Amino acid sequence: MADVITYRDAVAEGIAREMRRDASVVCLGEDIAAAGGVFKTTTGLRAEFGPERVWDTPISEQAIVGAAMGAAMTGMRPVAEIMFSDFLACCWDYLANEIPKVRYMTGGQVTVPLVVRTANGGGLGFGAQHSQSTENWALTVPGLKIAAPATPADVIGMLAAAIRSDDPVVFFEHKGLFATKGPPPPPGHVVELGRAAVVREGGDLTLVALASTVPLALKAAGVLAGEGIETEVVDLRCLVPLDAATVLASLRKTSRLVTVEENPYQGGWGATVVSVVADEGFGLLDAPVRRVAGECVPLPFADALEQQVIPTVDKVVTEVRRLAAY
Repeated sequence: MADVITYRDAVAEGIAREMRRDASVVCLGEDIAAAGGVFKTTTGLRAEFGPERVWDTPISEQAIVGAAMGAAMTGMRPVAEIMFSDFLACCWDYLANEIPKVRYMTGGQVTVPLVVRTANGGGLGFGAQHSQSTENWALTVPGLKIAAPATPADVIGMLAAAIRSDDPVVFFEHKGLFATKGPPPPPGHVVELGRAAVVREGGDLTLVALASTVPLALKAAGVLAGEGIETEVVDLRCLVPLDAATVLASLRKTSRLVTVEENPYQGGWGATVVSVVADEGFGLLDAPVRRVAGECVPLPFADALEQQVIPTVDKVVTEVRRLAAY
């Protein structure tokens, strides 16, 4: 394999590794077969695994997720693609009311080992209905695991864990990261779901980020280091399971916390992280907790306006400076 791999190609590679390993893994979604996916994240799968295992579907999110649910209940491990995460709303009954409750409703007799992959997030000027970060929607539903990788290696490792999981996983791939590059992981690479990563060490303040806000936080940390503020950056990687222990361990060093999320401030995952810290780590804090989040408005098409709405390096730097001086 090449020295670097794009996040986009890592999606196809991660799925292919699991399809080679386990004949029960199948893929379904709109334009994922011959076309290789609208974001080219399933390129080569149809050619390698054939039409029996890689299926193009009608433009119906209910049909895609409903078929995946039935397949999972009868022994397959489907990987279903919803083209844009905004369209999870179209199959929300399956995702919120059916899939996460089957195991409970059957007393553990039936599991639903499926992955719903979806392209998430803004920053590309796709407008109000194709740019939302919707992890917080899924976060309100007990019984769903939620994964959101920031690097190509994590894409591959977390896809492996997600596809092997006997519980349903919603797997958020950030559109703004598809072209980014990183080292490919070795064969057999698996990243346990619910294990955060400290991607930059520092002693002055903890930045907790997810998916696209991880490189954002790292850039901000670079700027702040030039001012003598050493920021620790934690990549959560998953919201469910949530690795609060890694966040609290970081706070024991830094005593200051800023969360950086693309979700709207209202009901964003940062609020959950902050509430856990307030419950379990209040004594570790030497300053108020701050959240950098999306504004509570529909996302604009115009680049300049969109940058006003979503988190930016400048917004993070400004908040950290304020908190470091507290």
